[in-house]
Amino acid sequence: MRRSLKERNNLIKTAVLIAAPMVFFIGSICIGRYGVAPDKVIFSFVQAITGKDMGVADMDLSVVLNVRFPRTIQAVLVGASLAVSGACFQSLFRNPLVSSGMLGVSSGAGFGAALSIIIFNNMFMTGIFSFFFGVLAVVLAYLVGRVSGGSPTITLVLGGTIIQSIFSALLSLLKYIADPYSQLPAITFWLMGSLGSSTIRELVMASVPMLAGIVGMLLMRWRLNVLSMGDREAKTLGLNVGLNKAAVIAFATMATAGAVCVSGIIGWVGLVVPHMCRMLIGSDNKWLVPASISIGACFMIFVDTLCRTVTGAEIPLGIVTAIVGGPFFIYLLKKTKGSSW
Repeated sequence: MRRSLKERNNLIKTAVLIAAPMVFFIGSICIGRYGVAPDKVIFSFVQAITGKDMGVADMDLSVVLNVRFPRTIQAVLVGASLAVSGACFQSLFRNPLVSSGMLGVSSGAGFGAALSIIIFNNMFMTGIFSFFFGVLAVVLAYLVGRVSGGSPTITLVLGGTIIQSIFSALLSLLKYIADPYSQLPAITFWLMGSLGSSTIRELVMASVPMLAGIVGMLLMRWRLNVLSMGDREAKTLGLNVGLNKAAVIAFATMATAGAVCVSGIIGWVGLVVPHMCRMLIGSDNKWLVPASISIGACFMIFVDTLCRTVTGAEIPLGIVTAIVGGPFFIYLLKKTKGSSW
């Protein structure tokens, strides 16, 4: 009886985690200055897949397939990538204040994007530069962390802090020398985060590392439970700690760098969403990792929909994630009293 009840609860959890992003996905495509009915959205997808005329107006078809569908898919991937990376880092380093950009990937990507805007002023090159420097920042943080002979976890965090500070200083230097009338506004807007300016080509390229990182972290979620016990306990259980830590960091870096290169720097998602999931579903990474993917996607879809519908001009994502995420995080802390940790 107890086992069947547990299986039923697991089935309900799985159904909710799968259904929630789908509901948010359809809702986001329906909502906008030009509203589209839910049945028209579904018929548009059916017509695009089968080629049969479903009686959808050309305007509705264009809005759904060419405008909102690519942007919402991007919101799903970006939200899932940032949230699951933050969840994995929090479990790996056993630190509730860790986020997806802890090892310097966000500051490195910001520097790369600013450098590309100054040199090329091309969005495609901006995505490539931000991804490369985001990965480079994590590699440098890993190398710096290995210089010391102390605890690998502590030195890695310190290495990430050092590299993050260096790239932040370099980014400030680029903003100082940038043209104040064209380059500086572009850099500032990119750093605040947005899903409105990337192209299909950039999204397709960035989806490869994002999907690879998400799938990799899903496959590692059982080992994360062991790694979160501590290095000594993990070694006792026969786990190759160094190799598995490197794998988790690599997958999280790929997902985060892929997300940042198409959306800019979006704060709070990698910190708040894992705490939401942990307080609602528990600390078992078997469920925490999939929950972070699902709720992260829903959260980013919700925020992006607010950004493009509340005012006439699009609001940067980073502003809204802080305004929405901060107070909600405080509410969760008050309600649960931090009992998830």
